[in-house]
Amino acid sequence: MLQVVWFKRDLRVEDHAPLARAASCGPVLPLYVVEPELWRQPDMSARHWSFVVDCLRSLDHALQQRGQGLVVRRGDIVSVLGDLHRKWGGFALWSHEETGNGWTFARDRAVAAWCRDHGVSWTECPLHGVQRGLKQRTGWSRAWEAQMAQAVTAPPAQLPAVVAARSERTLDAVCIQYPSTVPTREQRGGRAQAEACLHSFLDTRGCDYHRSMSSPLSAETSCSRLSTHLAWGALSMREVVQATRAARNALDPTQQGGHRRALQSFLGRLHWHCHFIQKLESEPRLEFENLHSAYDGLRPEGQNSALLEAWQAGRTGLPFVDACMRYLHATGWLNFRMRAMLVAVASYHLWLHWREPALFLARQFTDYEPGIHYSQMQMQSGTTGINTPRIYNPVKQGHDHDPDGRFIRRWVPEMAGVPGDAVHEPWTLSAALRRRHGAAEYPDPIVDHLAAARQARQQIWQVRKQAGYRAEANAIQERHGSRRSGMRQRGGRSPRKREREAPVAQQAFDWGQES
Repeated sequence: MLQVVWFKRDLRVEDHAPLARAASCGPVLPLYVVEPELWRQPDMSARHWSFVVDCLRSLDHALQQRGQGLVVRRGDIVSVLGDLHRKWGGFALWSHEETGNGWTFARDRAVAAWCRDHGVSWTECPLHGVQRGLKQRTGWSRAWEAQMAQAVTAPPAQLPAVVAARSERTLDAVCIQYPSTVPTREQRGGRAQAEACLHSFLDTRGCDYHRSMSSPLSAETSCSRLSTHLAWGALSMREVVQATRAARNALDPTQQGGHRRALQSFLGRLHWHCHFIQKLESEPRLEFENLHSAYDGLRPEGQNSALLEAWQAGRTGLPFVDACMRYLHATGWLNFRMRAMLVAVASYHLWLHWREPALFLARQFTDYEPGIHYSQMQMQSGTTGINTPRIYNPVKQGHDHDPDGRFIRRWVPEMAGVPGDAVHEPWTLSAALRRRHGAAEYPDPIVDHLAAARQARQQIWQVRKQAGYRAEANAIQERHGSRRSGMRQRGGRSPRKREREAPVAQQAFDWGQES
């Protein structure tokens, strides 16, 4: 019987259980379906598609070396499967589980219904360390460790040819056409690029990771930059975990303050990658709704379009915020601390509901991973009910992570001639001095960031005093909270104590693995 392997966010042949298991059962047809409706969703963008195309070409090359190239089709997956069924008769369908956006969740339910109706066996294998059908988190970390310790699945040596497939030609014919072009600074995809990125980080770039991840000046090279390769599956999480542990263990154990400590810090972040995806897997509504209902209606449902547009464009009048946003526009990537600051400014200082900023950032981040993205958007905007609100001071962040203003001057050229500390607060200069230094066209701040932060803090904490707040927060903690911090889930420490402790554990994770 024909074995159809459906590739989604797992664009590799290495450590690919569905491919290996299917190959042991019969001839394999490797399938990727370009789904126009998916790519029209408000969280998808040209920069995602550009990276995926790189990965597809790399995947096709690896498959062709084994005898059967990638078959690429365009359209609705259920229709594509129907066409295959009419042509080949019965077949078995294989894939990885996917924790994607709401559209892919509904799509997979439709595929499951089609398979039942047509007598097609669909085997889904776990991806990363996420557990489907999980009711509560006790034992989750042990299960994750066990999965990461399993041997990497070897790709099949040979795949007997089923159909003649020239994926380069087929892929070009079915590509998604976007009106905008992808910036040249974008990260490129494919297995070779993923492996090179991994080894350069483990060998050299990551030696100071734990000390250099926070500043955008150093993070670009000191962070792993693996998040995009993990998000689209050019590498598996198990491959990265095992390679990192091997690299750490090969170092001198006395180097606790150096490279070895950096790699240990990175391993902690890999664990949190799956921890956050598990939240969306267990509760898909958090893509659309506040996790804690007490925050419903707190921020206006209709966005202040002027504030949202200024934030999106990097024209808030807060130089460090605008520099980070413009850097993101150009590169498709930003380190975790700066991502958190951008969300904090949108959520607290501009008092915007997190949903529209989330969709905008999803389109900007080449490493967009829905489970991490929406979990972090809610955490950073203070709507989970179990995390202490982090209202970053955007001026202080600039002083801390760009003390001489080098990053600001590069990415906000209006500030290039502004001297000294005034680059962080140009509104302190007179109009004449701003004209003299070439900053006359840069806008004044769209909000008083100190006053806005005070008001936001008061409103957020007022919500936490409401009747019933603590009981719902405890239920959320029971369902989604980490067990690694040693917190007792019933009784023992008070919810307020938990609130203080939870961010300590969660700071061990970076949005997109601090990529």
